[in-house]
Amino acid sequence: MLGGSTVRTAATIALAGAATAAGLDGTGQAAPRLTPEQVKARVDKLYQEAETATEKYNAAREKADAAEKRLRDLGDEAARRQQRLNSARDALGSIAAAQYRDGGIAPVARLMLSDAPQQYLDKAVFAERERARQAAAVAEVRRQLREIRQLRGDARMELASLRSQQEELRRQKKTITAKLKEARRLLSQLPPEQRAAAGGEGGTVRQHVAPAAEAPNSRAAAAVAYAYSKLGSPYVWGASGPHAFDCSGLTQAAYRAAGIALPRTTYAQINAGRRVSRSELRPGDLVFFYSGISHVGLYVGNGRMIHAPNPSAPVRLAPIDQMPFAGATRVV
Repeated sequence: MLGGSTVRTAATIALAGAATAAGLDGTGQAAPRLTPEQVKARVDKLYQEAETATEKYNAAREKADAAEKRLRDLGDEAARRQQRLNSARDALGSIAAAQYRDGGIAPVARLMLSDAPQQYLDKAVFAERERARQAAAVAEVRRQLREIRQLRGDARMELASLRSQQEELRRQKKTITAKLKEARRLLSQLPPEQRAAAGGEGGTVRQHVAPAAEAPNSRAAAAVAYAYSKLGSPYVWGASGPHAFDCSGLTQAAYRAAGIALPRTTYAQINAGRRVSRSELRPGDLVFFYSGISHVGLYVGNGRMIHAPNPSAPVRLAPIDQMPFAGATRVV
């Protein structure tokens, strides 16, 4: 049996070993603290990845909205067809009832027993026409039944498409939320003065700023004027105005104000007009960034654009050379 001192000694040794294993003896390697520059680099990357996911979210939402509209239209059309089918069935029922009331006597017997054979023959001709009309009515009912079955099949396909797009929306939303949460966590580790520098990008946020250059036509001018009017508006992923925007939401809203319908995503907007080179840029052109075409701004002249950068920065003026330039499109 061990004595008290032996037990205490063993416990002390065990505790010392545990402390050493846990790094409590001062020799453990703590995770190195990131410099503000490293934090900014990581945050910028997270924002870019979140924006890529945002554009995928926007595309999925656009498809989901279209599928939902098609599903509603199919439902409305099926209801209209069903109403017409019911009317056709009622008409057939009336014809069948009249035949039943007429009895089951053969036509030749009815002719022989008739007091007015000519009148009967006239009625027989009329009846033959009615039978032809009835056959046509039956064929029409069958056609309407086929169309309704087709509509219901189309509706099932649209419903499956809608559910698929809704699942994609959930996936992209989860990705965006995780990226932004990690960016906020990294920024929270910095002092306030460094946090502002690491969290946002260079640019100017001023209301009532005169355009930097004259737009080439009235529609481009209207788009540029709208973008200037939204300086300082918050960035919200998935938003397209009028009070908050993501990058492609801002450019879409700007051209909507000019009477032009742009697609919702950066991937589609780059193909919404004529491609132009960087040296050809004019106010109103759309400028795109990164190899995945995940960011867009509205060029306003003198090497600057108005864009919605990321959740840490509102809509602002910025130089176009602060991000990797990927191309430009002239809408009008």
